[in-house]
Amino acid sequence: MTAMKTKLFSTVATLALTLAAPAFAADAILSGVIKGPDGKPMGGVDVSAKALGSNITTTVFTDDGGVYVFPALPAATYRVRAQALTFDTAEANVAADGKKKQDFALAPLKDFVRQLPGNELLTALPQDTPEDAAMHRIVRSQCTACHTSSFVLQHKFDEAGWTKILNLMKNVNVYGMKVDRPPQAVVDFNEKQLAAYLARARGPGETSMKFDHMRPRPTGEAARVVFKEYDVPINPDAGLPDKTTTNDGSNWKLGTPSGLGSTVHDAWQDLDGNVWHTSNVPNHVASVTKIDAKTGEYTQVKIPGPGGFAAPTHGMTRAPDGTLWFNITTSKGGLAHLDPKTLKVDIYLPPEGMMPTGGATTVDFDGKGNIWASAPQGALRFDPKTEKFTEFKSKTFKTPNGNGVTYGTASDRDGNGWWAEMAIDTIGKGDGATGEVTELKLTPIKEELDRLSPAAMAVYDKAVAPDFNAPFPWQQGPRRMGTDKAADVLWVGDSWGGNLAKINTKTNDIAYVPLPFPKATLPYHVNVDSKHNAWTNLWMTDQLARLDPSTNSWTLFDLPSRGGEVRYVSTLETDKGMSVTLPYFRDNKVAVMSFRSEADVKAAEAAAN
Repeated sequence: MTAMKTKLFSTVATLALTLAAPAFAADAILSGVIKGPDGKPMGGVDVSAKALGSNITTTVFTDDGGVYVFPALPAATYRVRAQALTFDTAEANVAADGKKKQDFALAPLKDFVRQLPGNELLTALPQDTPEDAAMHRIVRSQCTACHTSSFVLQHKFDEAGWTKILNLMKNVNVYGMKVDRPPQAVVDFNEKQLAAYLARARGPGETSMKFDHMRPRPTGEAARVVFKEYDVPINPDAGLPDKTTTNDGSNWKLGTPSGLGSTVHDAWQDLDGNVWHTSNVPNHVASVTKIDAKTGEYTQVKIPGPGGFAAPTHGMTRAPDGTLWFNITTSKGGLAHLDPKTLKVDIYLPPEGMMPTGGATTVDFDGKGNIWASAPQGALRFDPKTEKFTEFKSKTFKTPNGNGVTYGTASDRDGNGWWAEMAIDTIGKGDGATGEVTELKLTPIKEELDRLSPAAMAVYDKAVAPDFNAPFPWQQGPRRMGTDKAADVLWVGDSWGGNLAKINTKTNDIAYVPLPFPKATLPYHVNVDSKHNAWTNLWMTDQLARLDPSTNSWTLFDLPSRGGEVRYVSTLETDKGMSVTLPYFRDNKVAVMSFRSEADVKAAEAAAN
């Protein structure tokens, strides 16, 4: 069925805004040594530098000898900040011109709970008894369904206070709006025990949390990476009193930000290295935004949407030809195609009677040149050559315990589409050649099933999950996924399962690869690079994980900001190397991580001395 097509050109579709930036002179080499209170050097310390007036923050890590060195930076005055978990933030303004040294000595932080990422707080919660283990599981799934655990657990409430919070949670949807439906069954059934559990851990009295395990600081490859974080303009329609925020996650001891005013969702680099991000919150300014990788200048592309707002967007992908595809809602949910060089936009809407794009939409391309996108009850395939949509409807949708609304979508090299029905632990598959739809069921988590009391099971058997953010304790929770475009593998981020599901796209066989610390880490999306590595954003840990499937070994990379709630990960591979793009949903920033070899770091250190 042929799409309805609308063409928008840059002269009418875009509004370019230039961020004022400092006047830069020649390059500066900024380096130093970080020591602890005992005078010994500290490895793996996060050191960031942001020129005053700029929207770009560069971050590096110290080596085993406590030495850090930045790549060449434009000469300017920088706010330099050194941070490590359980230590106070050390910072100084540094006028960097030529070679400049700035050392710091870190002091212990007495109350460091607000500083911690979500997985460290989850790990510290009591879980030694069967009762506490059951409550821990519910906190991990129900209380982190739409926000990181660090946002919740950085606060303290007594039992009455936690009861009020739980009573609110069980009666609102993912947007925080009260809805006319029965309360969420899991929270409702366990409310009294949950409130007591949380008050013991994060109440006014002595805490039951144990902070005897803290993740190690980065070493080796993870300590050689360089991050560039780009601040994104605050949503002018958010009703905030200022155009800046007092907490954007940069200073860890301020805790996890509220996320108010953020416009960032998915993000990609184009082939020139510039960053693009979508926005799914109501605003009158931008549907997508381009950030110049070198200057931080941003260009906001507004496509007219309902009610005079910019048309909302959510999922995005970069096609092999370098153009960008994203879902968009104008008169209905469809697809948009954007040329990064000309800013020309084409919009394609599914014909009348066909599902729109929608939900937590993900966009991907297959090996035949088609574009796939999530639809509420399955997925849509779009052929750019014929400009035709094809609809693939989920085989199972309505169930006694909830509806299988599509979350993530991916497509493989053979032209097949895949989608996650997160609420019912089901993966849909659309055969690109025949149009046939099949489905795969993920295995329930036996440990959680065995832990349930007969009374709890009797309640859950009759309960209806209102959406994908209200899971039952045994659920895997497949969110967003990615295929290996050079192999027959689909990787699925199982949020509640704490694993990646590895699916053979030929045989449909499923295997599960547990994440490091699976009871405290939640994967969100998976992207696969040309070397078959699976990258996943551990969205509440402020970490990025890379799986080498040949050895089933993981590498963890620490992110520079606290509470970013990264919901997507994308890669760019060129003859200059590889970079990874990470949109910070809560912090309203986009980060690009690049790599340095040992030789690169040694050369930088030599240039600094």
